[in-house]
Amino acid sequence: MRQHAWFDARGSASAQLTTLRYEYADGYRVPEHFHDTDQVVFASKGVMTVRTKQGIWVVPPRRAVWIPARTTHSITMSGPVSMRTLYFAPRFVRKLPRHCCVINVSSLLRELILHACEAKAWTQKIPVQRNLIGILTEQLEAAGSTPLQLPRPVDARALRVAEMLLKSPGDSRSLAEVCRHCGASKRTLERLFLDETQLTLGKWRQQARLLHAIKLIATGEKVTTAALDAGYNSPSAFITMFKKLLGATPARYFDAG
Repeated sequence: MRQHAWFDARGSASAQLTTLRYEYADGYRVPEHFHDTDQVVFASKGVMTVRTKQGIWVVPPRRAVWIPARTTHSITMSGPVSMRTLYFAPRFVRKLPRHCCVINVSSLLRELILHACEAKAWTQKIPVQRNLIGILTEQLEAAGSTPLQLPRPVDARALRVAEMLLKSPGDSRSLAEVCRHCGASKRTLERLFLDETQLTLGKWRQQARLLHAIKLIATGEKVTTAALDAGYNSPSAFITMFKKLLGATPARYFDAG
């Protein structure tokens, strides 16, 4: 039976910012829910996967996900996760989009998030708190974004392909074979994926494999094992893609995180 998303009230009428600190075990899943606040979800340790009707966002260390108010989402943990969450009054952070995105977390922004989470609520009525809220907001609005998401197609045939590729990222079958299995030609599905996700089918599969490997590394798998399990021909091919996207090799990135 379908479970309905539940409303999780986190905001405060007297505060512009409320926070949450929580430790999660590997594999724990926060079921579908939504807030009446805009949300920044950050993991100081571990990797999170945020799912909405629009797509999937993978959040490794030094990244955070922006989730606008009323967005129904679930969160799944890869590896032990130290979650730190900021809940802003709706539209208080004005320059971030009204859709989910992964944002880069600088060293300064990381420390600001961790410091803010030492208190449960922050208000502009208190000068010291107002200053921190202002700096935190400025840093969030200035942060760049990272394409660590998989947009969800709408067409039933494209969705079947997407679900198959997500279920078995390391599947060695050609895209043409996968498409035939799902009841449409590769040409048709290429058009659907480009129209509905702004990614070619090949790029979508490539992104699915990369995100799967990132989650495996977060659970403790070695880079070689994660790369081969995700369908890469060699660990070096995965490391090249990882470094291109996140700016460091997997070993250095996760050590720094």
